Amino acid sequence: MKIIGISCYYHDSAAALIIGDQVIAAAQEERFTRRKNEQEFPHHAICYCLAEAGLKLIDIDAFVYYENPDLKFKRIMFTWLLTAPTGLFFFLETARDWILNKQWVKRKIRKELKLIQPEGNPCLLFSNHHLSHAASAFFTSGFTESAILTIDGVGEFSTAGIYSGNGSDITLIKELRFPDSIGLLYSAVTWFLGFKVDSGEYKVMGLAPYGNRDSAGVVFFKKTLLADVVHVFEDGSVKLNQNFFSYFSGRCIIDETAWEKKFQMKRRLPESQLLQEHCDLALAIQEINDEIVLKLAIEAKKLTGSSNICLAGGVALNCVSNSYLMRAAVFDKMHIHTASGDAGGALGAALAAQYIHYEMPRNPATDYAEYVYSGPGFTAPQIVETFRKHAVKYKQTDSWEALFEVTAAALADGKIIGWFQDRMEWGARALGNRSILADAGNTEMQLKLNVNIKKREGFRPFAPVVTEEDALDYFDVPPSEHMVHVTGIRQDKRKDIPAEFSFRSMTEKMRHIKSTLPAITHIDFTARAQAVTASGNHKLWRLVKEFGKRSGYPVLINTSMNVRGEPIACTPEDALGVFAQTGMDYLVIENFIVNKAENMHLTTSNVLVKSFNLD
Repeated sequence: MKIIGISCYYHDSAAALIIGDQVIAAAQEERFTRRKNEQEFPHHAICYCLAEAGLKLIDIDAFVYYENPDLKFKRIMFTWLLTAPTGLFFFLETARDWILNKQWVKRKIRKELKLIQPEGNPCLLFSNHHLSHAASAFFTSGFTESAILTIDGVGEFSTAGIYSGNGSDITLIKELRFPDSIGLLYSAVTWFLGFKVDSGEYKVMGLAPYGNRDSAGVVFFKKTLLADVVHVFEDGSVKLNQNFFSYFSGRCIIDETAWEKKFQMKRRLPESQLLQEHCDLALAIQEINDEIVLKLAIEAKKLTGSSNICLAGGVALNCVSNSYLMRAAVFDKMHIHTASGDAGGALGAALAAQYIHYEMPRNPATDYAEYVYSGPGFTAPQIVETFRKHAVKYKQTDSWEALFEVTAAALADGKIIGWFQDRMEWGARALGNRSILADAGNTEMQLKLNVNIKKREGFRPFAPVVTEEDALDYFDVPPSEHMVHVTGIRQDKRKDIPAEFSFRSMTEKMRHIKSTLPAITHIDFTARAQAVTASGNHKLWRLVKEFGKRSGYPVLINTSMNVRGEPIACTPEDALGVFAQTGMDYLVIENFIVNKAENMHLTTSNVLVKSFNLD
C-alpha cells in the first residue's frame, strides 16, 4: 500500500510516504517554506513525497492525519467548562478558529489536496496523537515487542502514555491526561526563563549544566517546584497546581505574578542577560524531568514486563533525560525516534494505518535505518545550475578520495566547512548531510561558531561526530548514531576544574578548557555525540577518518547548517544562503567546493542574505 501521513495545524507540520515496509520520503514543511516550526498544511512536503516516488495524488491509497480533531475540540470544550466564565474571551477566540478551520479538518485537508491535484477523492484516516507518536517509535525500532513511552505537552486529551507494542499491535495501558502534563511543566519553565515555548526547551536543557548542583539556589527551586507547582507520584504521573498556570483560560502558559512571587525572582525577558539564578532554575527542572521520565519508564517496565523500550513525543527530544534513563539500565535496549516531536507523528500516523488499521503483516527485522535520510537530494546539474544563477566560482574534485583529503586538510587547518551531501535528514538533528563541520579540538571554535556562524547564545554547546569504532576512546558510553542521548567525556580526556569554578561567571565557565576536545565538551563534561558508521553515512565516516589521520583524533564538531531562527538547509540555494551570511570558509556540496575568498559577492546578495525571527 501507498500511504502518506501528515501533521499540521499546530507546529512542525510534515509529510511522510511509506510504500509497503519502506519509508520512501519524509520531510518537514519548514524546510521548504523556510519558516521555522511551520504549522500550515504541508503542501511542499507532500509534493516532494509524490515526486520522490514518481506518483500522483490519485495513486495514494490513504492519507492519514496524525491526530483526532473531534477529540481535540472536545478537550477545548472541556477546558471551557472547567474555567467558565474566566476564560470566555480566550475560549471564543479559540473556538472560532476550531469551528471555522480546524474542526472541519477532513474538509480542509480535501480542499488542500485538490490544490495539489484536482482529480480523485483520496481516502482520509485519522490517528490519535499519542498513538502516532507510539507507532513512529515502535514500528521503526526493529523490536518484535516493547514497552512504549510517549510524553509531550498535550495531544487530544493525553499528555503521556504507556503502551505495549507486540508485532503489528500497539495497546494503550495507561495514560496521563490534560491538564496535567510533564511537557507543559517544562515549557512553563522555558517561558519563565525567557525562551519560546515549543522552541526553546532545548535551550533550557543546554543551560541546566551551568546551574550549581546542590547549591542553595537549585535546592530552593527544586523544593519549591515539587512542593507547590507539581506533585510527582511514584508511577511518574504528575498533578499540576493550576494556580500557577493559565493555559486553561488565556494565551500565556503561566500565571506570571504567581511564579514571580513564589520563586522570588522576575521572569527573565527574552535576550536579556542570563544570571546564575536562571541557570539554577534550569537545572532544577531538568533534574525533575529526569526523575519523572525514569519513574514512568519503571512503571512501563512493571506493566509490560518487556526488556525493550521505545520513546517518542516532544519530551523524548530531551537527550539528557534519555541518558539518565539509559544509565539507570531499567531496560536492555532502548529506541528513540529521531523525529520525536509532532513532525514524527506524520510517519507514525502512516505506519499506524498500515499495521493497525489495514492489518498488514509486519516484519520486525525490516531495516528502517534509511528513514533517517529521507529528504530531498540534488543532482550535479541542479547544483551547477544553482551556482550559475548566483555566479558562484567553484571547483569539482576528480574523485571522492580527493574530496575527503582536501576537506579534511582544511578542517585540520582550522577552517569551517559547510557539508551538504545526498538526501536531507528527517528529524531535528543534522546528521552529516546538512551540517557545518569544524575541528573539535580547537580551543576557540565553540565561541567562534556560536557568534560568527550560528549567531546564537554563547552558552549553547556543539555536538561532536566520531567514528563508531573509535568512540570509546573519547566517550564513556557508546554514543548514539542519531544524537538522541548524551555521553560523558572519558576521564583521561578531561582537564582539571578549579575549586572555585562554580563561582565564576558564565563567560569564564564557557571559556575554561574542560577537555582535550574543548569545542564539544559541555560544562558538565557531556556531549550529544553522533557515532557515525561506514554503513550509516559512509561519506561522513570517511571524512572523519581522514581528519583523524591529520589531527590524531577522529572527532569533529557537527552542527546543523542554518543560522539562528532558520530551519536546516534543504536545497543548494539554502546552503549558499547560510554560507553567504556566516563566517564559513568553504561550502562542499557533493564533490563541488566553493571557497568564500573567491565568492565574496555572495555576502552582499539581496537574494541569499535573509533575516529570520529569533528562535
